[in-house]
Amino acid sequence: MSQFFSNVEPNIIDDAMVQKATEEKCPEDLGDLARQENTNVKVVTELQLSFKSILQIDNLWQLENLTKLQLDNNFIEKIEGLESLVHLVWLDLSFNNIEVIEGLDTLVRLQDLSLYSNRISKIEHMDTLQELQIFSVGKNNLTVLEDVVYLRRLKNLRTLNLGGNPFCSKEHYRLFVVAHLPSLLYLDFKLVRRSTRQAAAVKYQDLTKPLEQEEAQVLALQEIEEAEQKELEYQQTAFVEYLNGSLLFDSLYAEDREAAILASLPAVEDLLQAYKKEFLSVTEKLYNYGLEEYEKRAAEVSKFYKRFYEILTANQQESKRIISDFESQNQRRLDELYQAGSGDIAESEQTQGKEDIHQLWDALMTLETLVSNDLEELLQDFKRSIDVMASTFIETIQGIFSQCRDLENEHHEKLMEIVIATLEKLQEEEFEEDLQDDLPDDVRRLLVDKNTIVNAINMSHRIRLQKVDKRESDMLCNIYKWQISVIEKAFQTESDRNRACIKKIICLINTLKKELGNSDTVILEPME
Repeated sequence: MSQFFSNVEPNIIDDAMVQKATEEKCPEDLGDLARQENTNVKVVTELQLSFKSILQIDNLWQLENLTKLQLDNNFIEKIEGLESLVHLVWLDLSFNNIEVIEGLDTLVRLQDLSLYSNRISKIEHMDTLQELQIFSVGKNNLTVLEDVVYLRRLKNLRTLNLGGNPFCSKEHYRLFVVAHLPSLLYLDFKLVRRSTRQAAAVKYQDLTKPLEQEEAQVLALQEIEEAEQKELEYQQTAFVEYLNGSLLFDSLYAEDREAAILASLPAVEDLLQAYKKEFLSVTEKLYNYGLEEYEKRAAEVSKFYKRFYEILTANQQESKRIISDFESQNQRRLDELYQAGSGDIAESEQTQGKEDIHQLWDALMTLETLVSNDLEELLQDFKRSIDVMASTFIETIQGIFSQCRDLENEHHEKLMEIVIATLEKLQEEEFEEDLQDDLPDDVRRLLVDKNTIVNAINMSHRIRLQKVDKRESDMLCNIYKWQISVIEKAFQTESDRNRACIKKIICLINTLKKELGNSDTVILEPME
């Protein structure tokens, strides 16, 4: 397309071009108002900007619901400005001057992509296009046949066009591509036959087998990571993340240089190991309790909504029965009114109809009142259960964390005794000479005097207690947030249901009154 630059002035996509393109899609017989509504950018799903001498893609951000975009036969040099088009399924950028595949990361729903007849020399930057089924990159500057292997990561790719690239002239080009992309159905507009697939698999098995093994390993690692992530999310929902194993204990000593130095003292390492064993025993109890309570909370919520919808179902069935009985009688009355036209009979039927509608209103509103009362009682029982579960959880958690603090205080006292005794022996030169020689220099510097070592140990102790307090605070905050949110959601669900039900009843009664033809009847309005 570059040969036309001397004759045509390149454009940048602007609002006027987008507006004109959207208007051109409207039928000619639409009125001005309809045309304006039809060209609202929020409802535009397809846009054609072919042969517009476009040099730069821009001003498409407002077309957030676009699913099909044609930008072929322009002067475009760079793929850009498409980040907001996350619903795009079909994109045509053929016959341009694009050199690099880029700017497509957010187009995760893309199924059909054409980059035919550009200046692309490498297949890259397409990892997020996992929905891609059709890809045309023929007539470009692709010279390295092995670059095609990159497309193995696109598991849904079924149709591929590479024709017209320099590497297509290489011997066994088609067999190489088919061997490395075994899921292809069509290559260069030709069906991939079974015989071709078999021949390709045999010829390049020495190359494809290692790839398959490597991909299997990567897939296995991904499955492990996904399982770990799923488990972590489950633990977070139960508020016990990182409480299994030694994660919490290790975090207490993270970046604690003084503790690491003191661990080299005689008896301190044994003391630390004993402390860790007891601490892990307590946190394991905390972890298991948290998981058990989560299952109980989930079961309680599930039981509530099951009963909630059982009550609603019974109410809806009774409402349908009442309305059905009314409608069969009302239809007969309307027929009689139509036949009577006017007179005493018509007036009598109309009066009776008005009374029946009033009775229907009373019946439906009474039924709604009854179900509202039943659901209110259910909600209050649910709230009491949730409050009890939350308070029990809080009380138990506080008790377990109190055990953690007791262990830390006990460890601190024993550590202080060992360190002070060691310091005194050093000062009185009671340490055996060989033991003194074994003391590292950083230990000697830390044990320079009593105030220094006491301050260091006390500071480490306070930091560890603060970390324990922080983890306890996080759990208590999480259970409190859960308690508030689950109760609010339940009450809001009933409030929304009640409001919607009353609106439906009012709408039904108003419709019936209009059908009856009572001009003097007051039409009910839904309450806000």
